[in-house]
Amino acid sequence: MSETNKTAEPCVMVIFGATGDLTKRKLFPALYNLAKENFLPENFAIIGVGRQELETKDFWSKISAELIEFIGKNIDKNLLKWFEERTFYTGGDFDDDKKLFKDLKALLADVCQNLEIPENFFYYLATPPQLFANVTEKICKNGLGKQTDGNWRRFIYEKPFGRDLESAKTLNAQLLKILDENQIYRIDHYLGKETVQNILVFRFGNSIFEPIWNRNYVDHVQITVAEQLGVETRGGYYDTAGALRDMIPNHIFQLVTLTAMEPPVSFEPDAVRNEQSKILHAIQPFTPEDVLQKAVRGQYGEGEIDKKKVPAYRSEPNVAPDSNTETYAALKLSIDNWRWANVPFYVRTGKHLPAKHTEIVIQFKKAPFMLFRNTQIERLTTNRIVIHIQPDEGITLHFGAKIPGPIVDMGAVDMDFNYLDHFGETASTGYERLLFDCMIGDATLFQRADMVEASWRIVSPILDVWKAIPARDFPNYESGTWGPKEADLLLEQDNRKWKQTVD
Repeated sequence: MSETNKTAEPCVMVIFGATGDLTKRKLFPALYNLAKENFLPENFAIIGVGRQELETKDFWSKISAELIEFIGKNIDKNLLKWFEERTFYTGGDFDDDKKLFKDLKALLADVCQNLEIPENFFYYLATPPQLFANVTEKICKNGLGKQTDGNWRRFIYEKPFGRDLESAKTLNAQLLKILDENQIYRIDHYLGKETVQNILVFRFGNSIFEPIWNRNYVDHVQITVAEQLGVETRGGYYDTAGALRDMIPNHIFQLVTLTAMEPPVSFEPDAVRNEQSKILHAIQPFTPEDVLQKAVRGQYGEGEIDKKKVPAYRSEPNVAPDSNTETYAALKLSIDNWRWANVPFYVRTGKHLPAKHTEIVIQFKKAPFMLFRNTQIERLTTNRIVIHIQPDEGITLHFGAKIPGPIVDMGAVDMDFNYLDHFGETASTGYERLLFDCMIGDATLFQRADMVEASWRIVSPILDVWKAIPARDFPNYESGTWGPKEADLLLEQDNRKWKQTVD
């Protein structure tokens, strides 16, 4: 993994889709935070590319107003001026390689000459996925993708990377015809979160945890990615995707692999990703029978969130009134290797749940009861480690302790570590680390082609069965609850229960 005390190399960032929401909410605020902490080089520039025909001054006027809105009253005016001198824009039709891409090539040449930047470029495709291959091809066709004279070209692609196994394979093949794998950075912003990165440090940097991180001591693992919001204005996209496609092959499987992987030989990018890839290949594929028994889908109906009435999914804008798209998915995964044999990994994600919360629960096996059979203790407190990823980043260790008094009785206690309390608040969008890593060429936190395809190989059979057998009970959970009752039964049939951190 990258060092954190170095400034990125001089380079130019080119954002396709520069007038969109991602640029406003995540990319420019992340760049601002990097600059504030002196991680950006002095010789740096940003070129926005969009369909709209805008002058650079008008683009900057829009971006600066959005930055002020996002950062707040404490924004550094000198830093804003620094960005203004380094921000440019060109617009046009993404399908027109005769004008837009020639304009981009000329602008890149001018910027590099005027700001004395070597021709190191990275392209951020904040565009619909169907444009990835087309835009990349046009960049390369115009001579802007080839790495020559020691200069590099890198390409960042937002999720989703494909809709299923076949489309992921096709997209990988299209990109690898014109790019090398080391130029491709498939981004998952979850991996920019401090606690996600801390999983590796927590596991492999602390000798008290790694020896018990296996089937001998762990009963099961739960991973929850809960969203309180519904689909909002994303109904058009979401109704063609669903919770399974949207969250599990990327966000959730990244958390699974970091939790389950073997120690890498080093923190070099491919050493880490090799171990992640092994976990994805070790997850037992779903047969049609497995889908019926180990996969649960749900769709929210109307209900209450924070004491406010909210509509059912089928009543949301741009959603079909008879939609069979799932807004909730839960799976029971089995990892077929020595460390995790017979240790189930239960994962779930859903919209309009009671709270926005992401966590990993490592549930340990019960201690033998024999020692306590003649005491007041009726059942032992089970130990667990909870890694909180959002909104409050931290780690909780749950264990039992004797209740003060003349008899032997046990109570449950927690030891909590919270990032905010120990390290203070740091401004972060989750993209800072990922953009910085791309600039220095560290691909550790980005998915490789084989990882993407292995993820879809697990998910595609589930999609096939759900498509062939439409759900007959949608909507099957009320907004503001923890999902359909079938998700609870998924664990109850194994004599287990979901851990509810937030009521």
